[in-house]
Amino acid sequence: MKNNNFNIYTAIVYATNKPHIGNTYEIILADAIARYKKSQGYEVYFQTGTDEHGQKIEKTAQEKNEKPQEYVDKITTEVKKVWRAVNADYDQFVRTTDEKHKQAVANLFQKLYDKGDIYEGSYEGLYCIPCESFWTKAQAEDGNCPDCNRPVAYSKEKAYFLKLSKYAKQLEKQIEENPTFIQPESRKNEIVNQFIKPGLEDLCVSRSSFNWGIKVPFDEEQVIYVWLDALTNYITFIGFDGYQGKGNFANHWPADLHVIGKDIARFHFIYWPIILMALNLPLPKQILAHPWVLMSEGKMSKSKGDLIYADDLVNKFGVDAVRFYFLNQISYANDGLFSYELFIDKVNAELANNLGNLISRTLKMIEKYCQGIIPAANKMDARDQKLQADVEKLKEKMVAKMDAFRVGEALDAILEIFNVANKYIEDKKPWHLENKGERDNTLYNLVETIKIGTTLLQPFLPETSDKIFQQLNVKSFKIKDLETYSDELVGKEIGKKAVLFARIDKEKILKELV
Repeated sequence: MKNNNFNIYTAIVYATNKPHIGNTYEIILADAIARYKKSQGYEVYFQTGTDEHGQKIEKTAQEKNEKPQEYVDKITTEVKKVWRAVNADYDQFVRTTDEKHKQAVANLFQKLYDKGDIYEGSYEGLYCIPCESFWTKAQAEDGNCPDCNRPVAYSKEKAYFLKLSKYAKQLEKQIEENPTFIQPESRKNEIVNQFIKPGLEDLCVSRSSFNWGIKVPFDEEQVIYVWLDALTNYITFIGFDGYQGKGNFANHWPADLHVIGKDIARFHFIYWPIILMALNLPLPKQILAHPWVLMSEGKMSKSKGDLIYADDLVNKFGVDAVRFYFLNQISYANDGLFSYELFIDKVNAELANNLGNLISRTLKMIEKYCQGIIPAANKMDARDQKLQADVEKLKEKMVAKMDAFRVGEALDAILEIFNVANKYIEDKKPWHLENKGERDNTLYNLVETIKIGTTLLQPFLPETSDKIFQQLNVKSFKIKDLETYSDELVGKEIGKKAVLFARIDKEKILKELV
């Protein structure tokens, strides 16, 4: 492995409210990818955090009779609590109210102004306060924000602008010549056809109508636009001081992967690459705009009162059940649904029945027929060979899907490994086998299949994987060191058995939720 670094960044959470499960899906997704890369042997840097400036935060804090800093401190504490609840193993949690970040943003604003890429002008147009977004009349033709569908307000004020138009052709060339730069393909087509090809207008990068933000260094009446402030977090916390990269910057940049929501694709596919071009810095290697988590009535919203929080789900069902559902249910490109009925059915079928049942049956048979000692393999018959071949193919499929960041499909391949093993038990019926060698063969194959599947499962369900390895009485394995159908577990005594996932009583839970 020539370059052993893998750098992954999530979008930072806007610090207006506690993140609901739709917001939290992103950190779970990025965490699974980061853990997978670590298991492959990469040195992973994983960054997340909170976006803490802007007019909406200032307004929300005023409504609550709080100072903006006090308010974002409280929200950031909530965000960290939720991230801990879903077992997110990040390396850096950034906050845009950090003094070093604020100085770096002021410096880079000055740098781009001195270079001529930022210039003074006058903003006149439409602005969405909740999204902190500017829109033309054509884009908001019905008077509502195209992103959130809330009313936009007319605004006219002195402002500074970033020359997006100067870099439009360079950005278009970047997208055309690097087909994996923007993923999935459908998001790329939307951005190119709706924004880039019609022509990019220069971006307003300062405001004077509110105070909560980083001041323009040479104009104290102006506050730097929240998206310029927020987007640059990816580089300011790893050593970019506004002029140059220092310290570990070269190890952590460029990003190998940005993981963002599709609702902020425009900012990351257009504004962020152009900011980097203007700073003469390398672009991210790939930006993945993931889909949404939807309720049966559509996107979750506070106004509809259907917000669901990840820490509440974890407290009720356990962290790995929550991680499993969202990693498996939300596809690479299409929105996924959440309901308690779907959640319970999925967890019962795949975790309690498929995975949990496999572990329980296998360990009980080893205890009964082998005195708790993992047996050695004997001569393989056709069914044994087929199991091993099927599992090897599914392992390769899982790795290929994860390398393409198709996380839900990768998890499907792992579930199929456990499913194949359960079918193998039903086919071989070890309890009917009179030949000890044949029965030992079967149990050996089952333990090895569990070892392989559990090793692949670790990035998705880390706690469950640890529990399975404890029951096998072995240390965990990394994917890079995984030897399929080897003798490394032969002769070991299994550990104490425990239920991994008890079946959820759907009727009881649904009554409790009414």
